Amino acid sequence: MNEHHSYCVIMAGGLGTRFWPVSRDSRPKQFLNFSRGGKSFLRMAWERAIGVVPEQNILVVSLERYRDLVLKEIPGLHEENLLLEPHNRNTASCIAYATCTLLKRDPEAVVLVTPADHMISDTALFWDTVRQGLDYAAEHDVILTLGVMPRRPDPNFGYIQTDGPAWEGKPVKVKTFTEKPSREMAKVFIDSGEFLWNSGIFIWKASVIYEELAKYVPQIAGQWNGWEQFVSTPHEQEYLQRIYQDMPRTSIDYAVMEKSDRVMAIPSRFDWTDLGNWESLYEYFYDRDVSGNAIRVGGKLLSRHNSGSMVLSPKSNKLVAVKGLKDYLVLDLEDVLFICPRDEQSIKDFISELLIPEYEDFR
Repeated sequence: MNEHHSYCVIMAGGLGTRFWPVSRDSRPKQFLNFSRGGKSFLRMAWERAIGVVPEQNILVVSLERYRDLVLKEIPGLHEENLLLEPHNRNTASCIAYATCTLLKRDPEAVVLVTPADHMISDTALFWDTVRQGLDYAAEHDVILTLGVMPRRPDPNFGYIQTDGPAWEGKPVKVKTFTEKPSREMAKVFIDSGEFLWNSGIFIWKASVIYEELAKYVPQIAGQWNGWEQFVSTPHEQEYLQRIYQDMPRTSIDYAVMEKSDRVMAIPSRFDWTDLGNWESLYEYFYDRDVSGNAIRVGGKLLSRHNSGSMVLSPKSNKLVAVKGLKDYLVLDLEDVLFICPRDEQSIKDFISELLIPEYEDFR
């Protein structure tokens, strides 16, 4: 691996709406601490990146309004490595921005792209997998995605079908992508032995993803016309404000990954969790009690005859008394008490009602 040409892009501009009320517009999920180590998602992503690329080669892409939050979490981040989008337009535009920036700095850049909101506990194994990927991508004009060997039929994750045996560490051609199947279909996937969890972590040459963006999403690539004159110059923010007004909102998965014939997966065995919603966080709580309850309270607790429920109350001066709940989510925060059935659709539908102006102060 040539460290001089190895880079990492951390995508940290998400709004984290599915984690309301803990995640808010003013402080979304990537800046929160759900870990046992006392570090935010973003900080952990940064520390993982330092293990595989030089610190000066790590870029963070976020939104203008989160600038101070990013620098608070990563005080050592070089100012020129903080890329600030004026508006959230999903991951395709985020990656296009980072790609143009890197191509201007280093046309030979080989890039690890990772979201800021993942939990990865086997750091050494993650580093080994990424190094293999960087080496492979440096020698081949491919798009690599890290496909995690599945441990259970989890409906909260996307799935990658490989076109051939998914031997560990050996890149294999990708056949299809499936976004969050039903639990029954996820079990069929697992039993077939042909599917991996889609981690959303990618490795590629900057030049290769630039070509694929131009080929498959010209409506985004076209917005970046003339980028060479503006990116990494004093006129960059003015340029971004202009082009982001009409920038399409789409994910890199839909824009490129599902269409390109260059996509390959590296079957990976590191312990990975995408904490994308409350259900996935519930799964992350390994210290659930014998009745399947995930409970964290700062004060005293009285719990009777509950099962499959998640209760969070950080207040140290409060007694939390809960009885008879089955598969419920209870969040007791300073300004919000949130009680809802724990299934994802119920939570999603309930949170969607917050979009009306009456609840704007709580978003």
